[in-house]
Amino acid sequence: MARLFTHQMGQSSSTVSYPTNQFLISPEPSDFTDEIKNGPLTDFTEGIPDDCLACIFQLLNASDRKRSSLVCKRWLRVDGQSRRRLSLNAQSEITSYVPSIFTRFDSVAKLSLRCDRKCLSLNDDALLMISIQCESLTRLKLRGCREVTEQGIADFAKNCKNLTKFSCGSCNFGAKGINMLLKYCIKLEELTIKRLRSFNNGNDLIVPGAAALSLKSICLKELVNGQCFEPLVVECKMLKTLKLIRCLGDWDNVLVKMGNGNGFLSDVHLERLQVSDIGLGAISKCVNIDSLHIVKNPECSNLGLVSVAENCKKLKKLHIDGWKINRIGDEGLMAVAKQCPDLQELVLIGVHVTHFSMAAIASNCRRLERLALCGSGAIGDAEIACIAAKCVELKKLCIKGCAISDIAIEALAWGCPNLVKVKVKKCRGVSSEVVDWLLRRKGSLVVSFDAIESEGLDASGSDVGGQESGVEFPVMGGQVVVGDGPSISTGRLAQFRAKMGLFASRNLVHSAFHRSSNHGDSSKSNL
Repeated sequence: MARLFTHQMGQSSSTVSYPTNQFLISPEPSDFTDEIKNGPLTDFTEGIPDDCLACIFQLLNASDRKRSSLVCKRWLRVDGQSRRRLSLNAQSEITSYVPSIFTRFDSVAKLSLRCDRKCLSLNDDALLMISIQCESLTRLKLRGCREVTEQGIADFAKNCKNLTKFSCGSCNFGAKGINMLLKYCIKLEELTIKRLRSFNNGNDLIVPGAAALSLKSICLKELVNGQCFEPLVVECKMLKTLKLIRCLGDWDNVLVKMGNGNGFLSDVHLERLQVSDIGLGAISKCVNIDSLHIVKNPECSNLGLVSVAENCKKLKKLHIDGWKINRIGDEGLMAVAKQCPDLQELVLIGVHVTHFSMAAIASNCRRLERLALCGSGAIGDAEIACIAAKCVELKKLCIKGCAISDIAIEALAWGCPNLVKVKVKKCRGVSSEVVDWLLRRKGSLVVSFDAIESEGLDASGSDVGGQESGVEFPVMGGQVVVGDGPSISTGRLAQFRAKMGLFASRNLVHSAFHRSSNHGDSSKSNL
């Protein structure tokens, strides 16, 4: 176990001794062997101040930094003293090593403790020792630490009063532990709670405590009874970010109480909740909101979005996943276009929009820089042509599972002068030939293109948000990314892939690509 732990953390000074001046450099490489025989070499690193050496360590990756700490005692000491971030495998066996770990790493400010669900985690005693030795700790993340109890969190909070960020997930403590944390950590700014089992009964409430004056961000995720956080959410008047994700229960009442008195809220994320237009109308009273995510909330409709648009005129980011239930569409988006001229980022997934709302957004939201349109059969060539003609500030565009053709891609070549990146996924009407033409037309453009067969298209709502891995290679001064999903497998493209070994070399000369793109097979000869 000692060897396993040492490999994960780097050698501990309590288990390994290191000779001084082990890192020796010879003035002349040719004399290296002779000097080893005749006597010790000169250590040219002695003149480097510890602060400079620490800066050098910070430029190394994790594995190289671990190896460097083994060079000599000085490097081991400087590495330990300059570590600000540490991640540990928090199994129960770590308890006996805690004193030596944090004697070496005595300046850790950000600590992550993770334990696999199949193993026993560290307990209250280990967490208490950590809190005593880590006087500079400002951030703590606990994952799967099921042996930590309410008392363990309370003892930790009493010793780490400078904590500014706390995140926990899949642990067994509940409301009492969180309340003690909020009571003693008066500088706490960010709180993230995910899958805490002891919140199931809902008998205890989370009260603001001393942290009510400092807390700026609350994220609650996958809680059975998240409503016990209502007093905290409502009373934190300095709250700027609120994220509620897959938490059971009715949230309208919580949002109504919060919206009446919070003037600082700017970022709201509502995902898979029991929240309706009443909740959206409540948060619209927080007029400083500039970022809003409405993700798969079936009771939210155009009415709620119109209320947000009319009151939150500073809105800059809007993400909507309508789940293809068609309750949010043109009416809500036209209100956004009319009332939110500063909109910079718009993501629409499974939202039924037409040319009317797209034209309004393209005409009125002149600062739009990032746009994603996914899983909507109503988005076609006319909508993309309108965007190309009027969105002059657009830099990034993603189109997935929409009914566009080569005509839409050609429109992009003549519009959107600031466009730097385009993603086209699962659009059966787009050919590889037009992608090649677009790259030649805009040489600096980066294009991510999924060349699929017609029968391979699946633009269902559940698939829209997925990520495809890709391979990048330079083309005509631009760049194209070909997805690993269903692809063109016949004709010249198949021959080309066979010759190049599925792009294993990742270096293709421009002339070879050019020759391939000039053949007659317009849909299969360009990649």
